[in-house]
Amino acid sequence: MEDEIDDKVLYQTYVSHMKLMSRFAWSVPLNINISPISFLVYLWRITKMYVLKPEILIIGTILVVLLMYLQAVDLWSHALLGRIQHTISRTARANVHRLGTFNSVDSKKPSWQSKSGPIAAFAVQGRRPKMEDRFVINENVSNTGVRFLAIFDGHGGEFAANYAKDKLVPNLYQKIIAIKNICNGNTPFDDINCNQANDDKPKSPNLHERKKIQKISSVTDECAKGSREITDLELLSKLENLTRPITREVRSTQVAIIKHIPVCSYIDSGGKINYGKLLTDEVLVADQMLLEVAKKNLDVAGTTALIAVLEESKLFVANVGDSRGVMCDNRGNAIPLSFDHKPHQMRERKRIKEAGGFVTFNGVWRVAGILATSRALGDYPLKDKRFVIADPDILTFNLEDHKPLFIILASDGLWDTFTNEEAVAFIRERLNESDFGAKSITLEAYYRGSLDNITVVVINFQNFDFNLTDSS
Repeated sequence: MEDEIDDKVLYQTYVSHMKLMSRFAWSVPLNINISPISFLVYLWRITKMYVLKPEILIIGTILVVLLMYLQAVDLWSHALLGRIQHTISRTARANVHRLGTFNSVDSKKPSWQSKSGPIAAFAVQGRRPKMEDRFVINENVSNTGVRFLAIFDGHGGEFAANYAKDKLVPNLYQKIIAIKNICNGNTPFDDINCNQANDDKPKSPNLHERKKIQKISSVTDECAKGSREITDLELLSKLENLTRPITREVRSTQVAIIKHIPVCSYIDSGGKINYGKLLTDEVLVADQMLLEVAKKNLDVAGTTALIAVLEESKLFVANVGDSRGVMCDNRGNAIPLSFDHKPHQMRERKRIKEAGGFVTFNGVWRVAGILATSRALGDYPLKDKRFVIADPDILTFNLEDHKPLFIILASDGLWDTFTNEEAVAFIRERLNESDFGAKSITLEAYYRGSLDNITVVVINFQNFDFNLTDSS
């Protein structure tokens, strides 16, 4: 009995299927040389019969609206958050003007400031749980006449930014001092690491030079406590979902060969330091050393690097990541000193895709949906396949051509709320302040709703002494 029922069900299904197929077959014109009009009429009949039904149209409309909503909800939420924070910041600023001090919330935010001659800096932790920015100011590197400034904006923890400040900066100082000794004739070529075999251990500066180096005006040292702690739990969870697991493997690379380049090779044909080559090599070496330590410790932290070297009237700017420098020339124009490395840029996106990576939008464009900058030191899980690289862009400026009024170097916490032109206009009105407006613009970025750590360095070129060689 059950078999008969099954047979009847199969038979009825077969008959229904054949009837449906017959409708299609009879509706198709048998004449192969059909006219376009007949074909369009046939397509319209099929569309009307199977697509233009009320239930299909309603469901399709709902799906389209839902997809559009999901695409825009993140932008809407960020815009709403920005408006709320802007309203709060305006109220906070009104309280500051009325009371002449910070309100109770702002007073709890750690901040750091420094001033060395014509250079001033101000940094605030802002709305982040940890201060991951580091800055370095050296107004005269061991009496060589070289001014050195750097900003390191850490992410995923403080380890990478501390490493760059503690290792990369002293290594650059030692190289600059050694090369200056050669250029000034104080050291023969044969005695200063021009032999590749001896260059692995650079010549250490003497006691007087070490004392000079220790005068670095970096006032974020208090933040270094607990630097091994990784604060970005969201970053860690995303890294765990990568197809390539996080391992302690240390891969040998061509970068290690840079360690063997003799110091005298950084002197160009004119007897000047080739800062472009020097900065590039030292950044790549520091990144490789950082990766080796980070892999052993399973520390996924990374950092951007913005380094400015000023010798006489020549300015050299090395940039890795999205910290940024801008110059105000004598006419008040904003001249970019660096360009951000963002994943959505055509050059960066192409490189990432060629390496097998991808770029997705998650609030902002991110490499592998994780990192909002496409170049950085550290970030070893993203370095294995070169999704992220540490190659710096180097720009050189002759300040005699621009005759600048001032220069701004800042982490992206400032540039999230200021354009280049807005920052130049803001500082230009406040150059007469004791810190050349560095503190004012930092707090203004905080009041405008910046969610990141904020560090700003301002160099005032009014009455600026370019030649420091003979100064004590």
